[in-house]
Amino acid sequence: MYFRSLPVLLLLCLGFVCSGETCLIRYSINILEEEHFSNCCYGKKDEGYNVTWYREKDGKRTLIQQGGRIVLNGTSLQFWPAILNDTGKYICSLSNGSYSTNHSWDLNVLPKNKGSCFSTDHMSSGSPAVLGEGYSFSCSAERYDGKVVNKTWYKVLHKAILSNGKSDCLFKEKEELYIKKLTLEDSGNYTCVVSYLHAGRIYNATNTVEVQVTKDIPYAKPVIIGPNYEEVEIEIGKEKMINCTAFLGYSNNSYSLYWIHNNKFVDMCQDTADSVSPCEMEDHKYYEEGKFFVLKQLWIKSFQEEDISAIYNCTLSAAETKTFTLKKAKLSDLSPHTFATGMIVVILCSVGAVVVIILCVVFRIDLALLYRDLAAKDETLEDGKIYDAFVSYLKDCIPICGEEREFALDILPRILEDHFGYNLCIFERDISPGGAIVDDVQSFIDKSRRLIIILSKNYISDKVMFELEAGLHKALVERKIKVILIEYMPLRDFSFLPDSLELLSSSQRIKWKEEKSLRLNSRFWKKLRYAMPAKSSSINALAYFHRIHPRTKLSQFAPHPRWVS
Repeated sequence: MYFRSLPVLLLLCLGFVCSGETCLIRYSINILEEEHFSNCCYGKKDEGYNVTWYREKDGKRTLIQQGGRIVLNGTSLQFWPAILNDTGKYICSLSNGSYSTNHSWDLNVLPKNKGSCFSTDHMSSGSPAVLGEGYSFSCSAERYDGKVVNKTWYKVLHKAILSNGKSDCLFKEKEELYIKKLTLEDSGNYTCVVSYLHAGRIYNATNTVEVQVTKDIPYAKPVIIGPNYEEVEIEIGKEKMINCTAFLGYSNNSYSLYWIHNNKFVDMCQDTADSVSPCEMEDHKYYEEGKFFVLKQLWIKSFQEEDISAIYNCTLSAAETKTFTLKKAKLSDLSPHTFATGMIVVILCSVGAVVVIILCVVFRIDLALLYRDLAAKDETLEDGKIYDAFVSYLKDCIPICGEEREFALDILPRILEDHFGYNLCIFERDISPGGAIVDDVQSFIDKSRRLIIILSKNYISDKVMFELEAGLHKALVERKIKVILIEYMPLRDFSFLPDSLELLSSSQRIKWKEEKSLRLNSRFWKKLRYAMPAKSSSINALAYFHRIHPRTKLSQFAPHPRWVS
């Protein structure tokens, strides 16, 4: 049974007179679905204290609002009725602006057993029942927050529904159940059903008590449960309820349980919450499996630095004593809400970092060019070179290579020189005729920072192959120049090209895609600029070109309409 599984912590309650009703401070409460239930917050609202109710579920705390089914009446929280979804932790906060305190308890709404008038999870043990003596039943389902219109007692006859379809409970006519002389047959489960009238409707509340009739009650010495010494850790500024439980025996013996601090009795907690001094709650006696227990709680309202190492003694009739020492608690672990928030932030940051890395990889060329423009970086200063690039292309194929020739002699220099400030060396344009071709090519490649090879399916000329082989030797062996390979036309047969071309990185191989590559902001020109030496901005490039050709007007180098997006 539920009550037996948690003999001390569950159904712990302390009685206080609060606005005409008994206020119960509990740790865990079991109720049945579709029944009325209420609980109150210790304190008086009419003395300047405001009561606020919260519900905590799955680590999230929400404010409880007044509704048709849930009623906030002074310090009382009422359910008309409770449903399974009401299961959770409830917190009442009592505050007057300068002082506040919180009480919390767990509510478990249990499904009803359709085949019985009671549920084994919603049952408590009654007081000791001795054979031949009288016995009076009490019903904890009776409350003071509604108009009681009926109260009925039932006794279980069978564990299941009878064969004739009737209930397994026997109807008792009297509202108050009392047995003058107990017999062994009186042992069993007794259920009281209290009916309330609220808002024109009838709501029920039930309570089941287990009674075990015994022939006699054995004697046992009362004793405080647990070790004689215990250290209690409390966070600074927090409150704490310290429990002291004593076993009284098998009968309701007259023993007193109380708290002592500095050889003085601890004051009893009052109805008001003005004082922040520790106080003791009233006794709570309860019965379980034929045994009597008493619980006395010490309420530390606000733990402070001066309370560290304070000693409180729980004493049972001056015979038994248990010592409690207060200690400062270590930093508590993260709350579920804080942990969940932190995990979400970590995941978002990780995802953001991955996205940033992907964007940087995808747009690395754009970022590099942006950095060059912002930093006005120029790698061509004082390196002893004259040209930024030597352009190698197929020359002896007119008119077959008309488009390729236009690209090498018109489009390429117009963009790189006129708009980005590069100085190109083009054999047909810049090398005077009459000299030794091999020597001239070798010399001008040495004076250039890059070797641009415009590669097409007609790139077979011995002269051009020499330029290619010479440039690759200087790039891969002597490491004096970097090669930029422009695939002007798609190639199917690469057998005539040197194997060393395979050593070029992807950033050194650029494909010309005709119309798609014409615009100044196309991927082709960005990759080509990225492979070329860093230069200053295009405005400085035009000024630089004007300094080289002072008689040429800058307006002549306006971009072709096809190149502008």
